[in-house]
Amino acid sequence: MFNLKGLPFQAMIDAALSEDLGNYGDLTSDAAVPDSVIGEAVLLAKETGIIAGLPVAEAVFKEVDRNIVVDWLKLDGNRVEAGDVIGYIKGCLQAILTAERTALNFLQRLSGIATISSIYKEAIKGTEAIVLDTRKTTPGFRALEKYAVRLGGASNHRMGLYDMIMIKDNHIDAAGGIQAAVDGVRRMLLERNISVPIEVETRNISEVHYALNAGADRIMLDNMSIDMMTQAVALIAGRAEVEASGNVNLETIRKIAETGVNFISVGALTHSVKALDLSLKIHTV
Repeated sequence: MFNLKGLPFQAMIDAALSEDLGNYGDLTSDAAVPDSVIGEAVLLAKETGIIAGLPVAEAVFKEVDRNIVVDWLKLDGNRVEAGDVIGYIKGCLQAILTAERTALNFLQRLSGIATISSIYKEAIKGTEAIVLDTRKTTPGFRALEKYAVRLGGASNHRMGLYDMIMIKDNHIDAAGGIQAAVDGVRRMLLERNISVPIEVETRNISEVHYALNAGADRIMLDNMSIDMMTQAVALIAGRAEVEASGNVNLETIRKIAETGVNFISVGALTHSVKALDLSLKIHTV
């Protein structure tokens, strides 16, 4: 469905392993398990969810020992149930144990993101709204976390500050109003020959009017009530895309989607996700 080609996860792996191994390496495994002991580890799901990050986990094992062999029975994006075998890792047990926690840290977090993304998408099934992530990601891990969001069936908002204009409340207040902020953005884009969409955050119906008059490509309805969102969608009437944001959770998202907004951004997909419970068990041969 998706692949990790081009995503800079090798640097993330190097940093994570360095953090874990420090100056002396894996003292426990080096001392307790001779490097001549060959065996197999089985990766198990302990709860229902969507798997994400298997290529990253495999790269972690091979970074520690290139002779480790990984045999996945599942693919990224597959649904698993408690007790499912996800795959087998074979080779030097000392190396497998050294890589275990780093590999699981990647897998469990990314799978947790994919899982909650799938739950939010399912919650608005039958509507035309699209669930979006945000920039509320773990520093340095954004590309992987947004990859996991896609595996779960949700969609990515902008990747960073560089690929979309988003004029938020602080920009508006600092610039002296929506029109002044949009005018400044248009001048800059023209001067630098950049073409990206312009989104404006609004807090009330009056600001929706200003954003429409300024020619915003997308209007964000921030922390509005359901009634106000319904009114705003009717006012915009297809002249701009509409995104809802703020106070979005599994109890509210269905009602938000039913107002007719095009997008619903959900920071919880990445900023407070619960890791999927996975387990690695060793078998000697």
